[in-house]
Parts: sequence; structure tokens; C-alpha cells
Amino acid sequence: MQGAGHRVAITGYGVVAPCGIGKQNYWKGLLGTTAINSVSVGIPDWDPLPYFSNPKEARRADRVEQFALAAAQEAFAQSGLPEVAPSRFGTIFATGVGGLHTLEEQVAIRLDKGDRRVSPFLVPMMMVNASGASISMKYNLQGPNETLCTACAASTHAIGYAARMIAWGQCDAVVTGGSEAPATATSLAGFGNMTALSSSGSSKPFDVSRDGFVMGEGAAVFILERFDMALKRGAKILGEIVGSASNADAHHVTAPSPGGVGAIACMQQALEDAQLQASQVTQVNAHGTSTPLNDSAEASAMTHVFGPHGVAVTSGKGITGHALGAAGALEAASVLLSFEHSLIPPTAGTTNVDPAMEIDLVIGAPRRWTPGPTMSNNFGFGGHNGSLIIAPG
Repeated sequence: MQGAGHRVAITGYGVVAPCGIGKQNYWKGLLGTTAINSVSVGIPDWDPLPYFSNPKEARRADRVEQFALAAAQEAFAQSGLPEVAPSRFGTIFATGVGGLHTLEEQVAIRLDKGDRRVSPFLVPMMMVNASGASISMKYNLQGPNETLCTACAASTHAIGYAARMIAWGQCDAVVTGGSEAPATATSLAGFGNMTALSSSGSSKPFDVSRDGFVMGEGAAVFILERFDMALKRGAKILGEIVGSASNADAHHVTAPSPGGVGAIACMQQALEDAQLQASQVTQVNAHGTSTPLNDSAEASAMTHVFGPHGVAVTSGKGITGHALGAAGALEAASVLLSFEHSLIPPTAGTTNVDPAMEIDLVIGAPRRWTPGPTMSNNFGFGGHNGSLIIAPG
């Protein structure tokens, strides 16, 4: 990262996703061809008990927190606990809406049964910082503990911010990522009534017939640490955060700036931070939500930055749906798996790329590649833009 005092290594990560629990099951799911046929896709038969000390503890955690702890367990199992003081180990986490299931359930109970029946655990279960707080307490992480809530760009922002905390010497290690469980009845009604959801129940990023996104859920958690300290303790380096950027469209609460002007600036700032030329980026993991306006603006932005058909592009949302604040974390995990397997996963659901888009979208089958610097982009309601550049370890 430009001007940084320390390089930032990724030494562990974990994933909970609708297409697979655990990162290798997630990867198998990303390579699958099962089409979504619903306005939302969730994690079937979810069992939180393996990630908690007892059933009571699990019941007192919203689904979003359960996902976060499950992904964190896999991440720490891979990395081991970095050899840093607890006060130098931070937690920078992300979500878009937090414990929405708990909030909606308790509102229904209050309306039906009265104030006295509302759970005393409502507040700690619904608060957006619950996931990061629970991770820090479970692993005794006493450094900065902050939660970012920048809609669908939140996880990308969190990972970039976490890397800067290490690069600038504020922390020696940080656990980061994001979690989301947003598909409640009221949430789906709201997104549906604003015509953001797919009317056909199908996610087709950049397809000429795209008609909205499919709601997803899940979590991905990463262990970042100082590169030199990770090498010293013999940790395996899975990847390196080499650049990131964040900016705002300042245009509209839900629509992107025309032509992807804000996204262009964000991607260029990330390249500058990484001290890379656009030609050195060999894959873009796109936001690719399958909405008409956002896909169009993002495609225009990528063409501006990388040239027509200038870089391989993929989106996982045809398989995972759109996990809002956790999307960037799930997609960063996809990048690391792409490094490991030397494959770029296809953009599921997409069969006919919009001819107005001059992008090299990977569709139909995975594409073999030589892993290199990869950009992961996410853009959120409110005009939030986030770009992250990850290099192979």
C-alpha cells in the first residue's frame, strides 16, 4: 500500500455461504451451474451449535452473528493465532443491516403480545456491531474494535481499513470481513417494492435480460497480519492486500453516478495506492448485482479503466445472491480461492452478455489463469464505492 510502513499478509480465512459452508465447499458451489430461482437464497439447514459453547449462547445470537463466528472459527483454524499482544490485535468488521431477523421477530411479538414480552436480548442481538464484538471477545482481541456499515460496500471498506491499520503501525494483526442475514419478510417487501429485486427470481450479472438482484446471506472472515511477522512465525501467506480505495458518488441515494464516474475514480485510486498500472491487474471480481443501472455503470467504469475487453471479469452473485454488507468479504474469499486453484469462476446465470458492454466476462465455464493482482469492487446505496486489490502470496 502506497507510503505504507508494513506489508499486509492474509494468513487465514473462513466462509459461510448459501452454496457451501467452509471455503472449499464455497468454491465447489461457485463452480456449479445451479441457477437461482427465487427472490432470495439462504443457507439451508443452518446449525449454529458447533460454533457456540452451549445452545443458550447460540439462541442469544442473531443469525448474522452466528455466521460471523462460524467463519471466524475457520479463519483462525487456518492461520493459528498470530503471535501479537492482544492490545495490538484489532477487529474491523462490516455489515449492512445487522440483526434484522431479531428486530423483525421482536416487533411482531410486541405488536401481538405487548411490551413486556419483548426479549431483553433484543438490543445486543440486533446491534450492528454484535458480530465484531463477539469475535473480539471470543478470541480476546483488545485492539481497535470497529464496525463499518456502508451498505453493500461495507466489507470491502472494512478489509481495506483493516489493512491500513496494519500498514500504518496501529495494529500488528486484524480480523476483518463481514456478515449479513438480511432476508426477512419486511426487507424483501421493501427491496421488492423499490424494484431492486429480480422479478424473474434469477441473478444474471451483466446479462442483457438482467432485471434485479436476488437477496443472499453469509459471511467471510480474514486474518490479516504484518507480512514480516507472519513470515517469522512460519505462517502460510495466502495473499497480500496491496491497495484499496474508498470514495463517494455524491449523486443519488440508490442510483450510481452516470457512466460510473465515482467507480472509475475509486478504481484508479486503488491502482495508485497499489502502485500498479491497470494492465497489471489480471482479474476483476465485479460487484455485478444484476440490476440494470448498476451493471451498466460498472461495465462502463471497467471499460474506462482497463480498456474494452481489457481484463477478465467475473461475478459470483449468480450463485450466492447479493449478501449486501457481506458481499465484498465473500468476493475477496473467491479471489483467494481463485489464486489457490488457478481458475476464474464463471458468472453463473449469465448467458447473453449485454452487447452494450465491452467487458471480458467469464461465463459458461471456469477459465484457467496464472494468478496475479486482482481487483474486487463493491458499490453501495448512499453512493459508497470500494475497491480492493489483492495479490497472490
